[in-house]
Amino acid sequence: MKTRMIVAVCASVLVIVFCAALGSVHIPPADLFHIVAHKTFGFELPEHIKPASVTILWNLRLPRTLLAFLAGAALSVSGAVMQSTMRNPLASSYTLGVSSGASLGACLVIFYGAALPIAVNFALPVMGFIFGLATIFLVIAFAQTLDGRMQNYTIILVGMVFSLFVNAITTLMSAMAQDQVQRLLFWQMGSFSMKNWPVVLILTPVTIIGTLFIIRHHRELDIMTFGEDQAKSMGINLKAVKHTLLFAAAALTGSVVAFCGVIGFVDLVAPHVVRKIFGASHRCVIPMSAMFGGAFMVICDLAARTIASPTELPVGVVTALIGAPFFAYIYFGGRKRNAATR
Repeated sequence: MKTRMIVAVCASVLVIVFCAALGSVHIPPADLFHIVAHKTFGFELPEHIKPASVTILWNLRLPRTLLAFLAGAALSVSGAVMQSTMRNPLASSYTLGVSSGASLGACLVIFYGAALPIAVNFALPVMGFIFGLATIFLVIAFAQTLDGRMQNYTIILVGMVFSLFVNAITTLMSAMAQDQVQRLLFWQMGSFSMKNWPVVLILTPVTIIGTLFIIRHHRELDIMTFGEDQAKSMGINLKAVKHTLLFAAAALTGSVVAFCGVIGFVDLVAPHVVRKIFGASHRCVIPMSAMFGGAFMVICDLAARTIASPTELPVGVVTALIGAPFFAYIYFGGRKRNAATR
């Protein structure tokens, strides 16, 4: 198991290096390390490396690639938590309305210029994060009012209802401000284009702290996969644990959505693949989901910026093209297996 985990980490690093090097201007991996050493530690650059290559790598490709990795890691960890907490292989933070709430916050900024005075330069991501997390608070509060036991199907059903309602509000606002619809639509499809180092520096501690916090709860996640009754019999405070894990997962997803837009299916695909390779223990599933999801997102972003070059595709489109068939396989494959066991 340790060998497989080491291989996975090394593979993720190689994916980051090679995807940062590839593009319309090819930068050899050796030059990449020279440029990073020059920018980070002040080492002298070899004469054959052009200033344009330094600018392209340091200002454009490297922050974009690292941001893609962080986004994929955060979404995948969130997906693993949601699937285990809800005991549903198709559950995600998006199911509970994070993307819908964040889209409403983005809509207010794009259409009406709404912003917070303390975060003028980050109005869009801040409002997206606040509204995404607020939706989760409302979903859980409403679900708890309807069902004091906070059963999984109640939470999922309430989340779907809230998502539809918030989406209806966003659609209504879009119909009333059609001149800005294109900008909102592009944001909703997800992209890492034009992102810089400050965004990476914000998302890095969020992703690391959130992942480490969830890893600390690996025992509770393992127990909850066996069912709510089993968890209660083993002394798990189910309500408190659910609240904590759902908010942590929603915060990870909300952070990504706020800065990068709505990027679906990564949180569905990565945890399933990781469980197939590394088993069901969340002590391993959570960090490996971060590694696999991050590498997967970096590859999808590479495809988004090179397949139709010089036109760039929204990365959400690429992940959907890969994730939608996988989603269908999980859903219909599960139904066939259930029918076979009856």
